Amino acid sequence: MPIDRFDSEPVIRVGLLSAVPAVQFYLSGSFVTSTGMQLTEGAYTATQADGGITLMGGTALKGDRLVLSPLDPVIGRFTVHGITIGIQFHWERKESQTFQGAISLIPSRHGISVVNEVPLEAYLTSVISSEMSASSPGALLRAHAIVSRSWLLFQLSAPSPSKSDSATPGPDEIIRWYDRESHSEFDVCADDHCQRYQGITKAHSTAAFQAIQDTRGQALVFGGEICDARYSKSCGGMTESYDAAWQDLSVPYLEPVYDGPGKPEGFGLPLTDEANANRWITGSPPAFCNVGSADLLARVLPGFDQETRDFYRWQVEYGQDEVSALLGSRLGIDFGAIIDLNAVRRGNSGRIVILGISGSKRSMTIGKELEIRRGLSSSHLYSSAFVVQKERDPSTGMPVKFKLIGAGWGHGVGLCQIGAAAMAEAGYHHNQILAHYFKGASVETLY
Repeated sequence: MPIDRFDSEPVIRVGLLSAVPAVQFYLSGSFVTSTGMQLTEGAYTATQADGGITLMGGTALKGDRLVLSPLDPVIGRFTVHGITIGIQFHWERKESQTFQGAISLIPSRHGISVVNEVPLEAYLTSVISSEMSASSPGALLRAHAIVSRSWLLFQLSAPSPSKSDSATPGPDEIIRWYDRESHSEFDVCADDHCQRYQGITKAHSTAAFQAIQDTRGQALVFGGEICDARYSKSCGGMTESYDAAWQDLSVPYLEPVYDGPGKPEGFGLPLTDEANANRWITGSPPAFCNVGSADLLARVLPGFDQETRDFYRWQVEYGQDEVSALLGSRLGIDFGAIIDLNAVRRGNSGRIVILGISGSKRSMTIGKELEIRRGLSSSHLYSSAFVVQKERDPSTGMPVKFKLIGAGWGHGVGLCQIGAAAMAEAGYHHNQILAHYFKGASVETLY
């Protein structure tokens, strides 16, 4: 997007809940409606009725759309119950979360949407404290603040929001890529499908506030345009190109980068080559994100992310019946017995972009990386960077077990969060971290 200079800090509309039948929340401090009615501190329930909102608590209040703003923005808070985090991922759960700013209740024929209207920099303080722990090294927090701000400003500046896209080129092929969906009621969602935003629920450290203050209004720019900066938890040693995960576009600042200094000695490149990818994924190449320090991980990962420690290299095993049922359930296709799973095409990080599935009843190819991860897990496989080892029945030769040996966590494009944390711990400046992952991009102040 061409650079837009902002006269002042934007206010962001963040979707917390969508199309729910009722919402329970608690106001801490006094709030006021857009018509000037004051609401006292306490518990409230919002329901949909006759195309509008009915708010029950200390008093009954009805409206087509209710916006409740704190009388004192510094001390005013609201807590929303039943927010789902990690939607469709392996850490999915519900939480009560507390937010600053205004709460907007929007009715639709499908239910109620809950939106938090909050200044962009306050939003980012939560993002960098939710995506990573607020106790992370300062250089990581500053780098992440600039990346997250860049991504958001790119979305706000886009002529039309990114959206999920799908195509079925042939009867035996499913190729889908998923990006941020278009929302008419808010700018971004609060979950990992956009950026993880959990209000002030997570502990905000002095370092997190300082990182936001130090980088206020700063964004990554390439060729006179705001960067569509991306990030994932762990690249697995090599970052991926944009087109391997999303639209077939070349994005110069989102090209593959070895996540380490120099070259990966002892490993062959490119990882699009099957033999090189096999050696890379089944090995343990040196990389920033190849972190062995439990202390560093404890300091940089939020609590529920610490439930996963095998993000750099991991293994999953499926029996024949299990993998057949899983693929049938997730893709809606009866493959019969699974004969083979093979990489038809790999990206530069070793991630499979197109996967071949051979069954006794049906054979297909599927992609891109997220579709593969969804097809081979009841939630999401850590990544599509994997090789398949098969155990066969000695009498029939049919596979009875599939072992997936994998690398990384997430799509692998752009900033590698664990790698950036290791770089910050090693003393790299945040600008050096950004230059490592976003080749050719520069940092500019936009407001």
